[in-house]
Amino acid sequence: MSKIADYLNQSAVENVKQAIAKARQNESYHALLSLTETRALERAAKVDNGLIGGRLKGVPFVVKDNFLAFGAPTTAASKMLENFNAPLQATAVEKLEAEGAICIGKANLDAFAHGGSTENSAFGPTKNAFDQTRVAGGSSGGSAVVTALDIVPFALGSDTGGSIREPASFNGVYGIKPSYGTVSRYGVVAMASSTDTIGCFTTNAADAELVMSIMSGRDPKDMTTLPDFFAPTAVKPSQRIGLVKDFMSEGVEPEVRDRTNEYVAKLRAAGHTVEEVELPMAKYALAVYYIVVPAEVSSNLARYDGVRYGHRAEAVKTLAELYGRSRDEGFVTENKRRIMIGSYVLSSGFFDAYYLQAQKARTLLVNEFDQLFTDYDALIGPVAPMPAFALGANTADPIKMYLADIMTVPASLAGLPAISVPAGKTSAGLPVGVQLIGKRRADAQLLALAKSLECDEVKN
Repeated sequence: MSKIADYLNQSAVENVKQAIAKARQNESYHALLSLTETRALERAAKVDNGLIGGRLKGVPFVVKDNFLAFGAPTTAASKMLENFNAPLQATAVEKLEAEGAICIGKANLDAFAHGGSTENSAFGPTKNAFDQTRVAGGSSGGSAVVTALDIVPFALGSDTGGSIREPASFNGVYGIKPSYGTVSRYGVVAMASSTDTIGCFTTNAADAELVMSIMSGRDPKDMTTLPDFFAPTAVKPSQRIGLVKDFMSEGVEPEVRDRTNEYVAKLRAAGHTVEEVELPMAKYALAVYYIVVPAEVSSNLARYDGVRYGHRAEAVKTLAELYGRSRDEGFVTENKRRIMIGSYVLSSGFFDAYYLQAQKARTLLVNEFDQLFTDYDALIGPVAPMPAFALGANTADPIKMYLADIMTVPASLAGLPAISVPAGKTSAGLPVGVQLIGKRRADAQLLALAKSLECDEVKN
């Protein structure tokens, strides 16, 4: 089952060379913004010479290009950071490298992780692994595609409102969004600090379990991290699982509902009880998300002013012109839209009407989840209302693009772990994922549940 295991007894140099060769063979997907070939081969040679070891000895991987990592610029797929070379590495990358893993490249994303299709990259969109006329999903589209194309056995992403789960669903791989605070965010370009999480893409649950067990744990550099609680576990038998009725409405494409119901049937066949449940606040989650998150975006992006680091406009005459032109040239349209929305909802006279009310609604959503988890071990529903849509189909209508997140944002607002699990394909051959949601710190139990069904498939 594990693809990582296939790499462990091979030459690290050969592993890296093969991964880089595959990356170049698949350049048409535009999944990678840069390769870290020189540094990767240097580390691989140290692995082969016995100077570096660990549980991921010689295993190549890719990081989303909003992770600070050595060997190539960290751009966040934005002109603002096009030439930024990181002075340090993200804690998640450091932990993986300490176990012998080798980063071979930086993956494309929506600029500053603002988007759900990887079409908002300043350097061009990433294409779906199954159909190059369709989107990869976003914002971690590049990481999902390199995993689906078997360029590397795992890749890192960030998930703020579905940015791992949606591209995982669109590309037929596993996508893990952990409980808020499970993995350190230190060294990852911030989007929305109260919902940002660090996770991974893999092709199977066992590899996800290993990668998450390495990355998780307390980090003194990130005060939001939780004490180390993630430990692989056996699946709990006869679980009670709630099928979220609000995620199975008429707005969900029939084949997506069909694949979800088929996965539910597998759960029942494995001895679990699945019952319909209601999450009334879910219908307000998207509205809450697009008030709270832009507010945090506007705050986090205020640091990019053309003075300290990042893009700096040329031939300016005043400080105001420096700020204005640097930000205008450095940010893409979606960045500007979110900054403006966020600044508006935080402004005097509108803070109480919008931001404060959204946070109150968020608390009600959290309470509904908590109530459901007094009776159920996990929840299930589709990841997105549709499979991967055509490139350019939603770019003219931001609201339509935002609606793709309607079933992923509730877990993000509540800080809950959620996994996108491959559940089959449509008649057109497009992957569909189902979403498993657990109570806080139940990350390992969710993965165990997914792994148990994966094992049943192999037996059958």
